[in-house]
Amino acid sequence: MALDIVRMAEHREYDVALVLSQDQDLSEVALEIRSIAREQARWIKIASAFPMSPTALNRRGIDKTDWIRIDRATYDACLDRRDYRRKEPPPS
Repeated sequence: MALDIVRMAEHREYDVALVLSQDQDLSEVALEIRSIAREQARWIKIASAFPMSPTALNRRGIDKTDWIRIDRATYDACLDRRDYRRKEPPPS
C-alpha cells in the first residue's frame, strides 16, 4: 500500500489520498508525499480515516496526516477483505 501511494503521487494520479488505517508505519509515507508535492510544485493531501466509537482503544490517525474519524459501520464497509496472497498449486 505504501509503495502504491508513493508511486501514484509521483505519477500525478491523485491530489488526495484517503488511507483507511491507523498504522503508524505509514507516517513515513506522509513525509514522502510532502516531499513529492514540493518537487512537483503542487498540492497533495493525505488523510487517514479510522473508526471512532466508545469502545475504540486507538483514537489516533496516522501521524503527519489529517485525521478523519468515522463510525465503525462505515469503516467496516470500506474494508477490502479479498485475500491477495498467491494460491499455491496443489502438489502433483
